[in-house]
Amino acid sequence: MIRGKVRRSQLVAPFGPGAMQVLADGTSVITCGLDHWFVPGEKLDQEEFRIREWRLESHLGVDALYTPPDYRDHSKSSPGQYNTKLNVPVLRFPSWNFCPRCRALTPQPLNTAQRPRCTNPDCTKQKASWAPFLAQVPFVALCERGHLQDFPWLEWVHKSAHPKCGSDKLKLRTSGGGTLASQRVVCEACHSERGLEGITSVERPDREREQETTYLTARLEEGTEFSCSGAMPWLGLEAGAGTCGQPLRGSLRGASNVYYALVKSSIFIPEASSAGADPRVLEALEEQTIARARANLRDVLEDGEILTPSRLRRAAKKNAFRLENFTDAQIESALAILEGPAEASSQQPATGTDDNPARFRHEEYTTIRDAIDSAELVVKEPEGDRAKDVAELVSRVRLVEKLRETRVLWGFNRIFAESSAQDTATRTALLRRTTPEASESWLPAYTVLGEGIYLELSPQALAKWEAASPVQNRLVPMAQRFQSVAHDRHLTQRAVTPRLVLLHTLAHLLINQLTFECGYSSASLRERLYDSPGTDGMNGLLIYTAAGDSEGTLGGLVRMGKPERFEEVLRNAITNARWCSSDPVCMDSQGQGPDSCNLAACHSCALLPETACEEFNRFLDRGLVAGTLDNPGLGFFSSLE
Repeated sequence: MIRGKVRRSQLVAPFGPGAMQVLADGTSVITCGLDHWFVPGEKLDQEEFRIREWRLESHLGVDALYTPPDYRDHSKSSPGQYNTKLNVPVLRFPSWNFCPRCRALTPQPLNTAQRPRCTNPDCTKQKASWAPFLAQVPFVALCERGHLQDFPWLEWVHKSAHPKCGSDKLKLRTSGGGTLASQRVVCEACHSERGLEGITSVERPDREREQETTYLTARLEEGTEFSCSGAMPWLGLEAGAGTCGQPLRGSLRGASNVYYALVKSSIFIPEASSAGADPRVLEALEEQTIARARANLRDVLEDGEILTPSRLRRAAKKNAFRLENFTDAQIESALAILEGPAEASSQQPATGTDDNPARFRHEEYTTIRDAIDSAELVVKEPEGDRAKDVAELVSRVRLVEKLRETRVLWGFNRIFAESSAQDTATRTALLRRTTPEASESWLPAYTVLGEGIYLELSPQALAKWEAASPVQNRLVPMAQRFQSVAHDRHLTQRAVTPRLVLLHTLAHLLINQLTFECGYSSASLRERLYDSPGTDGMNGLLIYTAAGDSEGTLGGLVRMGKPERFEEVLRNAITNARWCSSDPVCMDSQGQGPDSCNLAACHSCALLPETACEEFNRFLDRGLVAGTLDNPGLGFFSSLE
């Protein structure tokens, strides 16, 4: 039986439905769709895995969010134990294999449970007491719409979409080189032979044709395009099950562009003020047994009925002792916070994942910029005054002592990391084979507890700075390059503004500086940008821990937000930004980094690990933060010494 272990959070990203991974025994598997993650049964209590995040549920248009299940064995001491023997199913993919000894290519079913052995009678090891294990081929084929299939070995070697040779006696031979040109597939029946050089490349058939195609689609058979068939093996739909028609591209199965998880995140903010709601009551109501009783009550309540403390005590039965130290008034106030958002969100129309992200962030922005003390979010104002020169540029700093981030997988891409807004429903549909019934839609998610520092730039100073002509003119090349990329990939157009570039670059510089000041690695910190145009628009950023455990983090990052420490971090970050080890080449660059959408930003000064950045390490420029070599006063923080 093929089995493996993986952290539950990794089943959201990077090993969600449709993603491949290699198990400890070397078997390559693909994670199945959401249809079979929670198999209905007598001892299934799916509510135990429920994550309550009312804003994300409404924004993504789903009824619930659940963490991936964990595996539990039956316990003899607990015969009534729930949620045992749950696992996330996988299928063996690619299904084509080759023998390391005789190099024979053979297909195997997706649901093969054991490692197959070579059955070729001509294999030299067949004469021994055992046959060698088959190894899975290192190549697959995929398209931009998210489909994935086995590499078309038969069609490729015979140079025909419908080969006339009826033999499937193929061999994958190698000359020992490290390139695709050294890999050749051979048909022993008709002696056809063909190398794999070029199968991963893209080409444009002629200058007049704008639409790119792939070498595999255009060259498999001369005069005929061999397109994607819409295969989705993670859903049990093999090649030929559909008609996609997109260009098909060959790829190594372990290439980074085979799977890009599309994750939406949210900082939890309470629907109502925590005033009047004891945090201890909120914690008790979120406890597993009480949360299950609340869920059971919601299923039987009729329209217009509300969940009352007395009903909850009766439904909790033997677990009601968890509520006995609290009055009905305390429980009622806490229920208004926990149950109210779900009801309100169900009445709001689904906005879609890419529909006005600034509006979605604005709710966090208005909450986190002020002090708040709740069960899931604690924000405080630091004590003490900031230096005058810093206060003129940074108008607000907040210490986020506790936060809860929820990350939800709502789809995935292949080949390119981003998709257009028009593809939102299509990407979500890739996660499951059948459309869920009404009120049963859900997505996988997990939560992270952490801490952070929020800062906000002075609106007056920012408005004056971003209106300057030199600032506007510097970003023209960057904006034009992104418009070209967005047009080629059918991405949603967006404005590349000085405010966005300033906030984004400042976040990167601070994260790089904080790794030296408080000991966190850059991969353990994340940025969250709050940006919208206008004097009254958002102009803040949040730097927070992204790798906290169930107990959160230790406060090292929050400590750096206190005035005396924050000023030192900010000054050091600006000082370091004035000179890069790659200067003057870096500072004078007119386009570098991903899609050439950066100016003065490289790996030596401003880039971060991809997990820490919201914008794929694009829209960065140290010149707008600290000034350029030719114009030292160009930067927003040029006056800061």
